[in-house]
Amino acid sequence: MTSSAPRRGGGEQSAQPALLTVLREWGRIGCIGFGGPPTHIKLLRALCVEQRRWIDSTEFEDAIATCNLLPGPASTQLAIYCAWRVRGRRGALVGGGAFIIPGLILILALAALFLAGSPPQWVLGAGAGAGAAVAAVAVQAGTNLIPASWSRRHHTVRWTAYLVAGGIAAAAIGPWLVAVLLGCGLFELTTRHPSPPGHSRGVMAFPLLAAGAAGSSIVLTLGWVALKVGALSYGGGFVIIPLMQADAVNRYHWMSAGQFLNAVALGQITPGPVVQTVAVVGYAAAGLGGALLASAVAFAPSFAFILLGAGRFDRIRGDHRARAFLDGAGPAAIGAILGSAVPLARALTQPWQYAVLAAAALFLLPLRRGVVPTLLLAGLAGVVIVLAGGPLPH
Repeated sequence: MTSSAPRRGGGEQSAQPALLTVLREWGRIGCIGFGGPPTHIKLLRALCVEQRRWIDSTEFEDAIATCNLLPGPASTQLAIYCAWRVRGRRGALVGGGAFIIPGLILILALAALFLAGSPPQWVLGAGAGAGAAVAAVAVQAGTNLIPASWSRRHHTVRWTAYLVAGGIAAAAIGPWLVAVLLGCGLFELTTRHPSPPGHSRGVMAFPLLAAGAAGSSIVLTLGWVALKVGALSYGGGFVIIPLMQADAVNRYHWMSAGQFLNAVALGQITPGPVVQTVAVVGYAAAGLGGALLASAVAFAPSFAFILLGAGRFDRIRGDHRARAFLDGAGPAAIGAILGSAVPLARALTQPWQYAVLAAAALFLLPLRRGVVPTLLLAGLAGVVIVLAGGPLPH
């Protein structure tokens, strides 16, 4: 693959843009991309297909489908792919970085504020209020993914079993969630496409070997946590929440349960992918250097998938084995997102937080309001309650 991506598709397309144009346009999307993947996809389509005509609509839709087959943050991979498509490898690096860095800067600034030794009362109240609503956000994220996954199911009983397994793993055995996700994917793969004995042993050994290596230093430990976030988040970015909570709160004690709720809320209200949450975990573990390390490791697989595999997207999308694996891991990931609401809700300690959670669930589910305004209102409610004399979480 050369640094200049191949151009394909029908219709008249614009000339190859300059790298400065890629930097400006992808940076703009990184700055205004509040609202998660639907917003990112809408902005990328408007830029690359409708306005500049760098990519035709069929190829863009095919790229969305292929990115959804890959582990990791799909909208980030789509942003990197579009930049690769219009300006080759250098464009992918420049565009991907421009898409990620604005949200990273903002979330690190907020992390420094929320994780300070003695933050102001209003900051603690905002965090407690927004954090109280996070469990409802998890339920909304999971339920929104169910219809598409259900329509693609190959076997109803197995699909249901994968969903339940992921939910139980996230709610009860968080540290082993990675093994459950991989196990569901491999079970579906081997059921539909039997392989010779021992064919998948290396895949199953990956989390076990890496987990063993992770115990030797803070750098390796944080790197492994970030790698799980970036390389094993099947089914949407929110599946990283139980993965990170089990490690950051329960296993390594880098943050309290309340601080983790704040981190998730920050990942939702800042532009860019929810994977940015891992930077807050890294900040709590090892300061600014830890935040940058965690972010770099978490996003590295997305860049690798595009830089090494973008020219083979047609084959990836048509690969029956990849589809089979995702048909197992995908429902398990949705179950994990739903199951993550249990430990997130258990982390609440004050009665008023449960009232905020109930209100957030009403806003997000029956009323179908947006995540960002709901979290901002929950944070505002927390500020008002705490400044009026309400108790802070333990």
